[in-house]
Amino acid sequence: MTRKETWHVTGMHCAACAARIEKNLNKLEGVRSASVNLATEKAVVEYDDRFIDDARIEQAINGLGYNALKEEKGKEGAATLSIEGMSCAACSARIERKLSGMDGVLEAKVNLATERATVQYDPKKVRLSDLVSAVESLGYHAAPAEDASDREKELREKEIRTLRTLLVISAILTAPLLLGMILWISGLRGPIVTFLHNPWFQLALATPVQFVIGSRFYRHAWLALKSRSANMDTLIAMGTSAAYFFSLYNALFQEVQHGMMHDLYFEASAVVITLILLGKYLEAVAKGKTSEAIRKLMGLQAKTARVIRDGREQDIPIEEVQVGDVIVVRPGEKVPVDGVIMEGNTSVDESMLTGESLPVEKKAGDTVTGATINKFGSFTFKATRIGKDTVLAQIIRMVEEAQGSKAPIQKLADKVSGVFVPVVIGIAFITFAAWMLVSGDIEKALISAVSVLVIACPCALGLATPTAIMVGTGKGAEKGILIKGGEHLETAYRINTVVLDKTGTVTKGTPEVTDIVPLAGGDRQDLLRLAAIAEKRSEHPLGTAIYEHGKMELGSIEDPDSFEAIAGMGVRARVGDMEVHVGTRKLMAGLRLNTDAIEDTIAGLEDQGKTAMIVSSNGRIDGVIAVADTLKESSGTAIGTLKHMGIEVYMITGDNERTARAIAKQAGIDHVLAEILPENKAREVERLKEEGRIVAMVGDGINDAPALATADIGMAMGNGTDVAIEAADITLMRGDLTSISDAIRLSRKTMTKIKQNLFWAFIYNIIGIPFAALGLLNPMIAGGAMAFSSVSVVTNSLSLKRFK
Repeated sequence: MTRKETWHVTGMHCAACAARIEKNLNKLEGVRSASVNLATEKAVVEYDDRFIDDARIEQAINGLGYNALKEEKGKEGAATLSIEGMSCAACSARIERKLSGMDGVLEAKVNLATERATVQYDPKKVRLSDLVSAVESLGYHAAPAEDASDREKELREKEIRTLRTLLVISAILTAPLLLGMILWISGLRGPIVTFLHNPWFQLALATPVQFVIGSRFYRHAWLALKSRSANMDTLIAMGTSAAYFFSLYNALFQEVQHGMMHDLYFEASAVVITLILLGKYLEAVAKGKTSEAIRKLMGLQAKTARVIRDGREQDIPIEEVQVGDVIVVRPGEKVPVDGVIMEGNTSVDESMLTGESLPVEKKAGDTVTGATINKFGSFTFKATRIGKDTVLAQIIRMVEEAQGSKAPIQKLADKVSGVFVPVVIGIAFITFAAWMLVSGDIEKALISAVSVLVIACPCALGLATPTAIMVGTGKGAEKGILIKGGEHLETAYRINTVVLDKTGTVTKGTPEVTDIVPLAGGDRQDLLRLAAIAEKRSEHPLGTAIYEHGKMELGSIEDPDSFEAIAGMGVRARVGDMEVHVGTRKLMAGLRLNTDAIEDTIAGLEDQGKTAMIVSSNGRIDGVIAVADTLKESSGTAIGTLKHMGIEVYMITGDNERTARAIAKQAGIDHVLAEILPENKAREVERLKEEGRIVAMVGDGINDAPALATADIGMAMGNGTDVAIEAADITLMRGDLTSISDAIRLSRKTMTKIKQNLFWAFIYNIIGIPFAALGLLNPMIAGGAMAFSSVSVVTNSLSLKRFK
């Protein structure tokens, strides 16, 4: 069975590290594909579990010298408990027996080393609090374990703390070396300068920096060499070691004159390590900020819910809420899970979903979404989605997958990263040999080679694309724009044609009956009754509008004896001894009914942007019922913005040409694709693509799903169906057409940042390496430039947070 799992990987320092892990994972038997993202520090592996398991994959990553932590996918009836107080294997066995013996527990495993219990259980029979109580009844302390995101955050914070400590110690030891060099260059002489340049004093300061502070570089360089590859740590270890040991040789074998020696580069190796640590520290802090969007989303989830059980209200952990529970929400509280309001009226702040700040009015029968905020009234609702099935959980999963994905533009950087370090080492050796041949000056040759090694930076190449994608997709989520992956973000910026479905996208999707026109001698109420009965079982918005209007005007509407929907044309129903049809001209033509007598009436209604539905019974036309679906307030502005951006806008609809053009004219749309049956929408999108256009299809219904999948980019309105959202590449949670231009602008801005990052990453190495090889850069300056190149890339990506 094919599985797809994600591991959080710590210890990666550059793009070469990510490439190395990816290469080794892809070699494993059973692995279909492996993708490693340096910025998110995640490895996504698709594999066949008949040939390989999670433990083997984790072992492969750890064997390369990195630390892998598998992300557990949240699932109903699964819990991990953190247990304190276990002292031996007998303790863990005792807890395992206790948990396994509980009614409703399917499986329980207790790990003494990690102090965790993993339990699979039936939430209908046992609750999470029952599991905790069972463990505590044995005399141990138990609590729900932190989730993977908390552990990732803890690991990141630990890495930042470690880097900060090392940086401070390194800076303290390096400062006297740097000061001595600055004073000497400034022309100052005296006992202090002499002391600072004493070779044994410099050796005493440089050695702990080189081998204690810098041990991380040697360790990772050795692990890379063991797997027959090289990375940034290899360059740093080689470069600083060359400067250190050359200085050590001079200190041991050259004469000390006046208490000092000039051919020492201890300060160069120490300053390079300190600057690179500073760069790594700033990079770790900045990378932490790129994933803020996910942490914000996770922090939105309510921790408890007030449910009504056994006739009384009780607060329970959110994990114990079950589908069907009746939940009470008071003013100012978060809605704990997704559901349907049973009683009460209120206003709900849904800005976390849609980016829209105005509260939405809610009443009985309306849906509410977990993590939204109840502003005013109290209400009770029935839980319909919990845990991993809630809208918030799905959004988090979508954003996580998007942030971990790779954009096609990154392929070039990946290829370069794979050969970057060996090529740089080769250039360093050539630089050394060339200087020796030309000048015979071993000192100049060595320093130039060291500068080549320490200025080369594969980090910036590896971070250029993923950091921008992380910030871009996170910013999109904040604005209610969910982008499924980096490839969609890259494609969206090239969009030049947008195809809009009419009903529910350009229009509100809630049409109303405007005109009831019986043929001469006919009765208005009889015509409405007949049409309302025929449309009672219809799911089409226009049919529903006729039924609802009939119910409002006539009271209860009887059921038809039989019903059949005719796709794209109308309905057929049996009402007593009459066969009734409600639909388009095309439907009437198929019945061989002549519509000439009502053609002027129909044309007049269609010119007003109304949809005219013809009603017939037993082969006779009875009249016309007009239904109008009004434009969304934002449609005109949004379409104007798209046109201003140079994007051509098409509207696609099953409506007849005249009605469609009337609606299009109101919205400011120039191109209309009318009388298109649902099954032909995808064909129309394909035709536009064949003309060389990059097409975005925007829709909200089930019948839009094929067209959404066919388009270069499918955009689903978030208020639409789950099928449409699943088929789409981008989901617009606000259900507002202005989100289309926002999504395209965000894509363009993100791609601009990616291109800027890649340009500076390449140009930095293309210019920096030759300068170093020509002897024009001191190793300390080269090290500083290398350290700050990746910081500048991440900082440039973070500027996307200012996107409006």
